[in-house]
Amino acid sequence: MSSEQTPATPETAGPRPRRLTYAAALAALEGLALVAGGAWMLVEGLAGDPDDRQSAVTGGVTLIVLALLPLLAARGLLARRSWSRGPAVITQIMALPVAYNLLQADSMAIPAGIALAVVAVAALILLINPATTQALGIRGPGRAQDGKQ
Repeated sequence: MSSEQTPATPETAGPRPRRLTYAAALAALEGLALVAGGAWMLVEGLAGDPDDRQSAVTGGVTLIVLALLPLLAARGLLARRSWSRGPAVITQIMALPVAYNLLQADSMAIPAGIALAVVAVAALILLINPATTQALGIRGPGRAQDGKQ
């Protein structure tokens, strides 16, 4: 049976909550930003005049590969897969120290740090929201058996 034929559970039946859609959109936005940053670093490393060509290419490829985590999480959130919340939360937790470092810079990186911090905190709030948890069919601790002993 394919995943498209899998019947919806009672918790995941019905329309997708807006909070879940917004969380998926924010995760996808972060993934696309990583792809764009990685592509820019890669092109700069190959065609430009970087200080260290190998580091620029390696950094670009690394960012593009790291973009897979939030992009896959966003796809899973839209499909209401319970596994997708973990990678999405991990992405937001990893974004917070990056935002902090951007805020410590004395440059144009400060607005980027503010934007990243706002997106990460908003996505975390959306991801831990009870409506999102219920839409993904995630039960809280101690509720895995629904009271069955």
